[in-house]
Amino acid sequence: MCKSLRYYFSHCLHMAMTKLEDANREVNMHSSVRYLGFLASINLVVALSMGLYVRWDETQDPLILVIFILGLFVLGIAIILYYYFSMEAAGLSLSHLWFGFLLGLLCFSDNDSFKDDVKEQAFKYLLLASIVIRTLWALVARICGCIRYRPTLLTSVEFLELVGFAIASTTMQMDKCVSIILLVIALGMLLIDLRMKSFLSIPNLVIYSILSCLLFFPSLTKTFTVTSTTSPFVTTTNPFALACFFSRLVCDPLLDFYFSGLSVFERWKPYLYRGAFCRRLSVISVGLIEIIFFVLAAVKLHTSERLYLAIPGFSISGIFWLICHVIFLITLWGFQTKLNDCQKVFYTHKADHSTLERVMASKGMRHFCLISQRLVFFSLLSTVVLGVVSWKLHNWTFTSALLIVLPFESLAHGLFYELGNCLGGTCVGYAVVIPTSYCSPDGQPALLPPEHVQELNLRSTGMLNAIQRFFAYHMIETYGCDYSTSGLSFDTVQTKLKSFMELRTVDGPRHDTYILYYSGHSHSSGEWALAGGDTLRLETVLDWWMEKNSSFCSRLLIVLDCEHPMSWVKEVRKVSNQYIAVQGAEMAKFVDVEETDPPQLGDFTKEWVEYNCNPDHNISWSEKGRTVRAVYGVSKCWSDYSLHLPTESDVAKHWVTYFPRVTYPVVHLANWCGGLNLFWMCKVCFKCFRRFKMSWFPPAVLDTGHGFKLVRS
Repeated sequence: MCKSLRYYFSHCLHMAMTKLEDANREVNMHSSVRYLGFLASINLVVALSMGLYVRWDETQDPLILVIFILGLFVLGIAIILYYYFSMEAAGLSLSHLWFGFLLGLLCFSDNDSFKDDVKEQAFKYLLLASIVIRTLWALVARICGCIRYRPTLLTSVEFLELVGFAIASTTMQMDKCVSIILLVIALGMLLIDLRMKSFLSIPNLVIYSILSCLLFFPSLTKTFTVTSTTSPFVTTTNPFALACFFSRLVCDPLLDFYFSGLSVFERWKPYLYRGAFCRRLSVISVGLIEIIFFVLAAVKLHTSERLYLAIPGFSISGIFWLICHVIFLITLWGFQTKLNDCQKVFYTHKADHSTLERVMASKGMRHFCLISQRLVFFSLLSTVVLGVVSWKLHNWTFTSALLIVLPFESLAHGLFYELGNCLGGTCVGYAVVIPTSYCSPDGQPALLPPEHVQELNLRSTGMLNAIQRFFAYHMIETYGCDYSTSGLSFDTVQTKLKSFMELRTVDGPRHDTYILYYSGHSHSSGEWALAGGDTLRLETVLDWWMEKNSSFCSRLLIVLDCEHPMSWVKEVRKVSNQYIAVQGAEMAKFVDVEETDPPQLGDFTKEWVEYNCNPDHNISWSEKGRTVRAVYGVSKCWSDYSLHLPTESDVAKHWVTYFPRVTYPVVHLANWCGGLNLFWMCKVCFKCFRRFKMSWFPPAVLDTGHGFKLVRS
């Protein structure tokens, strides 16, 4: 009997667990997360209905009843559009606009007489539950990967809820209404600041929260309590409704600050790819907003109790602010001009699969952004100083304007900061191809027999086309590609290389990387075989480089496609005071001709260019049995290299190019502050670690920071 019962219960338990597993398979994780979002919305609808009912029950105001019935009607229309007509966007837009309006209405229609009502307490708890469920849904959706991130400044949901809240503020007095509308605009700018992951967006969020939630709305509560006691819409502010509205908007961009995997260019795509007219108009709009902020700061100056302190303080901070913001606006305008040039090049070469990021790097935008980042930071600092000096506790129009201006300047600083960190540096390249495959006994190139001329010309032309493709794909400025079947003399090579090493960018500073490509005959010691029996040694090239680069920190990358590159690869590893790298390849000496063709000059160039220019390549440098094995060597200090940082002379040239003379003290101060090295000890430790790693464990693929890589087999 006991065995039968045990069998019966175990069988029933097994059937139940099997059905539960089948049900779990049918229920998708995405659906579960979606239902959690629906639960948050339903909870909010119940809370809003409860809040409106409490206010109607206490005041018997027919307008509240009309709004309640209208809300149910709008909700019904949204559901019909969403489920029956498959117009999801229209249904959600209508519901979110109404959510924002009702939250604003309940926020500004609180009253002390409601506090003891049980239904009012239930309304507050429902709002808190809505906040918790909405936050939990947003977190779980991101952890489970249910969110698809798209480049956008402000989503339609956020925009509509902000508009609804601003409409609800029109039920108050005109001066308070204007202040709240400005505060709503400031919140929209803060959301954009957070979504762009600006460097100063989190401090902006803290400042906004303190000024709005702890100072602005409590001040409105006191004001309304004294001046208005008749209308149910202008009494006190409800902190629970305010917290619900604020959390609904801030939650997503704040979580995306960690979870979003969009790159810098993907996040800023809506702005960087915008047309020239819209971007110019945005700069003019920012200028007008800055002027309005300055006027608001000066208008209430006469009401200060201590004019003998207020007037000198405002004068000094105002002059500093004006100078900084002249620099700020000129910087924004100059950035738009350079971005327009980059867009023209990008759309011209769009068929070549070039990206705007690569075009901006080739045009020296990184250098411009590094200098502009320091200048914009001082503009932001001057705004904070002026805001503190002109602060008035009950001048909320000025406070709202300050909260609008800060995200604007934080966005500009974040844009320059991130572009300065992610954009590659500038490159210039020079190629030398000497198609000789035979040498005389004294070591100098000999003329080719007629039967080999056509084959070698085709191979050499292929090398030239490949290296030109490499230069064009990575937007590398081309100094020239010299092709000579009779060889080049030592004097010609010396003149060419010295001129190449002297090249600078259009803005004035030296290029970050100089790429020298050579394909031709070389001796067993690695020396280039030149015409007339002359040779070119690595020591000679390094002496010329030291002569041109002694006081700078550019890199020299030598790419060799010749018979004996290992000598230069080994020698360059002994160099300690310059950033030099040599990329070459060894060709197998013994090859089974029945299985594969013997390696020739040009094979490495073809594969290396394909590897760096075709994202869909199938080249494996670690493959066994390769006839062409890649090898590279770098100098001892190669790992210490960082892309060119603006020097004092670079900043001075930038100032002369873009700014009036009166702004020089601020530019000089910004350059001095940007050059402070406060974490030098940490940098020394990382420097030693990187050198050890590069010396003992060199990577198989070494990224140069320009989009192409050095490789070894």
